[in-house]
Amino acid sequence: MTSSTTGTRSTIRVEGVSKQFHLRHNRSLKQLAIAAFRGKDLGNTFDALDHVDLTVHEGEAVALLGLNGSGKSTLLKLISGVMSPDSGQVLVRGRIAGLIEVGAGFHPDLTGRENVFLNGAILGMDEATIKRRFDEIVAFSEIEQFIDTEVKFYSSGMFLRLAFSVAVHTDPEIFLIDEILAVGDAPFQQKCLGRIRELRAEGKTLVIVSHDLDMIEKLCDRGVVLERGRMIADEDISSAVGRLR
Repeated sequence: MTSSTTGTRSTIRVEGVSKQFHLRHNRSLKQLAIAAFRGKDLGNTFDALDHVDLTVHEGEAVALLGLNGSGKSTLLKLISGVMSPDSGQVLVRGRIAGLIEVGAGFHPDLTGRENVFLNGAILGMDEATIKRRFDEIVAFSEIEQFIDTEVKFYSSGMFLRLAFSVAVHTDPEIFLIDEILAVGDAPFQQKCLGRIRELRAEGKTLVIVSHDLDMIEKLCDRGVVLERGRMIADEDISSAVGRLR
């Protein structure tokens, strides 16, 4: 991922981006040896993204939509910098906080308290800022009694609570969310949605992947529809959601 320092209002630019994955099947040692000798690759390639272009402007709330395997999560990971494209480029201007995988950036052998400091640092907060916001982070997560327990003993819902709370308290300019709200109980989901609406009202840029079309339609302005790695639509959210209903 490359950061852009130009004065343009676009916070995210995805330009001609492609990403392939190699799917390898079980082969015998003899088959692998013969293939290596002949310079052949026994694996198949899968085009997760195929020459995708996308611009997201400051303050927009954009949904990435499509069926499983369409490339939504891959595109979000490229924007976050977790992955790099095989071709094309991703330009991002602004601080990013991402909820892309439950527990990503958490160390299982550290306590919740230690992971708040670790994850906060990964997301760009200095130690003084984390200390100042620590009580607020823990209170939002509602796991005060487990904050000094090693996170390897946390349920996926507890991971979500703490990960979400740390991310939203980093004061991000760009917030990336991938199906993360499918985990956890309904009251906490509503609490998270409330905070996401606050971020939107504050003018933050949101890029969201979710199969919850009703939620997406309420949160987002635009819908980008992907199909087998290709963008097939970039339109108002109601029209985009209508394609999948």
